Amino acid sequence: MTLSLPQPPAAALRAVLTALDSPSAVCAGRGSATRQRSGQLVPALPLPVHLLDAEATASARGTATGMLNGARRTGWRFLILDGDEVVAAAETRETAEGEHVFAHFAEGPYPLSTKRALHQARAHTTSSPTPFLPRLLSVPGRYMTALWLHPVLDPAHGRDLLIPLAPAPLGVTAHVPYDAGHLLAPLSNGNGSLLTAAS
Repeated sequence: MTLSLPQPPAAALRAVLTALDSPSAVCAGRGSATRQRSGQLVPALPLPVHLLDAEATASARGTATGMLNGARRTGWRFLILDGDEVVAAAETRETAEGEHVFAHFAEGPYPLSTKRALHQARAHTTSSPTPFLPRLLSVPGRYMTALWLHPVLDPAHGRDLLIPLAPAPLGVTAHVPYDAGHLLAPLSNGNGSLLTAAS
């Protein structure tokens, strides 16, 4: 098996396409790397974004499964391509009413690192009998974002895997697949709450 790429809500895709066509969004949210592009920019490789923060881990009881179960989905992130080149990412957020609205464009190292991590994930899961659903896990208290590979058919026997994106926090190696428990345990304290970078 391999990755089971998720289908984003149609409203999330429409929000990104509208932002790409909006002069105000372009001027306010897109950096020089995308504004200078003359080709057609296309959203691709959408991934749901899950937030792992102190609130989400309050009832986790120190286990990786509990932490990941507490990570709530906040929206979707699309890579923005110019041909085959990743030039940015676009993120949507889910409102309390369940609507999907455009949030912001992002440049920097994470978009390209996301594409690299997806290639690694495909190679890593090819020999696995279990399909994995890729997600993005944001851990703001540790300044970390990781590609989260969640087993979809047999979670009782499959393991959640995390591939940290670059740049990764101190003590974590980017672009190395980790068992979720091995990666999250050092990032938490005794009661299961995430340590902050200043702890």
